[in-house]
Amino acid sequence: MSHRSRRSFLTALAASLGGAAGAALALPNGGQTAWADGPVPIGVLIPGSKTDKGWMESAYDGMLESEAKYGNRIKVTYIENVAMGDMEQALTTLAAKNPLVIAAAGQAEAATLKVAKRFGHVKFAVVGGARADANNVSIYDVRQAEIAYVAGAAAAMLSKHGAVSYVGGMQIPAIVNAGKEFGLGARSVNPDIKYFESYTGNFDDVAKAKEATLAAIAQGADIHYNILNLGVRGMEQAAREKGTHMIGSYSNRCGTDPLYIAYSITGTGYILSYAIDQFVAGTWEAGFKPFGLMAGPKASNMVVCQPTPSITAKIDEIKKDLIAGKIQTLGS
Repeated sequence: MSHRSRRSFLTALAASLGGAAGAALALPNGGQTAWADGPVPIGVLIPGSKTDKGWMESAYDGMLESEAKYGNRIKVTYIENVAMGDMEQALTTLAAKNPLVIAAAGQAEAATLKVAKRFGHVKFAVVGGARADANNVSIYDVRQAEIAYVAGAAAAMLSKHGAVSYVGGMQIPAIVNAGKEFGLGARSVNPDIKYFESYTGNFDDVAKAKEATLAAIAQGADIHYNILNLGVRGMEQAAREKGTHMIGSYSNRCGTDPLYIAYSITGTGYILSYAIDQFVAGTWEAGFKPFGLMAGPKASNMVVCQPTPSITAKIDEIKKDLIAGKIQTLGS
């Protein structure tokens, strides 16, 4: 595995572009498992921190699982902590040397589609995207709004004060939709529940996330949910100071921190591994593919750390209704 930070990838861009033509010539048509120079090179863009205890860390864990699974059959190069303005350059660096490039977050979708037009011989995947209009890009919809509905229901059942809160990062459709569905899920269990929803404008802003959570706590909220990256640290600080609790996202970490009493699973790492599996097997396809509850518990699930039988039964009922289409949620 090769790692480049945000600082180093810009200085390597010119050299990487110099090798682009050779990489293109070496790529066999439809024979991804037979890369001419040895292990199949795979590039991964992780826009945030791989230690955020959230989306990015889940994606990173999935990358590590793929490396363990395939051993020396693949060689992964990843870049982490990339600002929005640097996405295109980072993806260009990866595309110059890798026949498969995975952008492990929806905020990289626009840059991925742009770079994909210049590297027609390279296959791209976006974990968390919402559209597909290129013949060399696969878009994987994680359906965050769907599982946020279940998390809202769980929060309502776990709240002692009848008040819950949600903090999102960037105010983009997928994040806003998840917030709306969290509130709807909570009200499906308790129509009178108080719901506080806010956005920081940045997935990593710790201070703003803490401020938003403290404001919700001041109005009675005792269970908090989020779609943030490093910003979740601010929520944790607020909840610890005030004795409230959180529902975590992305991975099941029950038993590791008493602050968290439940976790919604959005398997960004599982989906990233799926992209690698498809590529290595030679079955990768461009287009749009939804994941979510229908794809199984590794893709999407809700885990309450110490559930009562009634909570378990209600969550199971809601999940079944979502899968069956009896409950319709906003787009992810």
